[in-house]
Amino acid sequence: MLTVPGWAAEVVAAHPYPMLFATVSGAHLYGFASVDSDLDLRGAHLLPAAEVVGLRTGPETIDANGDRDGVELDVVSHDLHKFARLLTGRNGYVLEQLLSPLVVHTTAVHAELVALAPGLITRHHAHHYLGFADTQWKLYGRTGELKPALYTLRVLLTGRHLMRTGELECDLGVLGADLPYVPDLIAAKRLAEHGPGPDPATLEPEVTRLRAELEAARDSSALPERPAPAALDALHELVVRVRLS
Repeated sequence: MLTVPGWAAEVVAAHPYPMLFATVSGAHLYGFASVDSDLDLRGAHLLPAAEVVGLRTGPETIDANGDRDGVELDVVSHDLHKFARLLTGRNGYVLEQLLSPLVVHTTAVHAELVALAPGLITRHHAHHYLGFADTQWKLYGRTGELKPALYTLRVLLTGRHLMRTGELECDLGVLGADLPYVPDLIAAKRLAEHGPGPDPATLEPEVTRLRAELEAARDSSALPERPAPAALDALHELVVRVRLS
C-alpha cells in the first residue's frame, strides 16, 4: 500500500458534517495503487437530529470529487443510520471501508463499529464478491485495461479468504502471495493507472478457478446465515445513542 497523503486529514476536516471515521479504500487499500491513482476516501458522518426528524432532512450520502496537489479525490460518506443499515446487509463495500487499516480519522464510535463488525459478517457476503468480480471481468473484456483484471482477482481472493477465515484481507499482494503472476501484474499497475493488461484468455482459467473456490468456500463456510442478533441489537442501540447525544 502506498502512503496516504498527509493532507487527507484536511479534506476530512472540511466535511460539512462531523465525521465519525474516514478511511482510504480503492487501489491504495488493495495494494496496487499507481503513481497516478486517485485517492478514495470513505467514511460515515453524523447528521444532527433536527435534519433527521424534521421536514428538511440532511443528506444520507455525500459524494464529492475534486483535486488536491494533482491527485484526483473521490470522497463518499454516509450518515451513521444509512451506514449501519448497509452494514447489516451483505455489503462488502462498507465492510471494507469500516475495517480499512488506512485510517485518516477515527473516533470512539468508529471503534465500536469495528468491534461489532465480526458479528455482522455472514456467508452471504460471498454474493457481493462474486457479483463484483463478474462486473469487473466484463469490464476487463471490454477495455483490456489491467485495473479491472486486478480488481477481479482481488475481490475473488478477498471473498475466498473471508469465507474460509471470517477475516477481511484486501491487499492483493498478501492474498496472492502464492500466485506467481500476481507480483508482475501489481508492478505493471503501479506504473500506470490505465495501462493494458494481458490477453483475457490467459487469465480466464485462473478467474474460473478462483470463482469456483469462492463458491465452494461459501458453501462450506463456518460463517452464519444471518448477523448475530446481539450484534444487531448493539448496532441499533449505538445509532440511537449517538444520534441523541
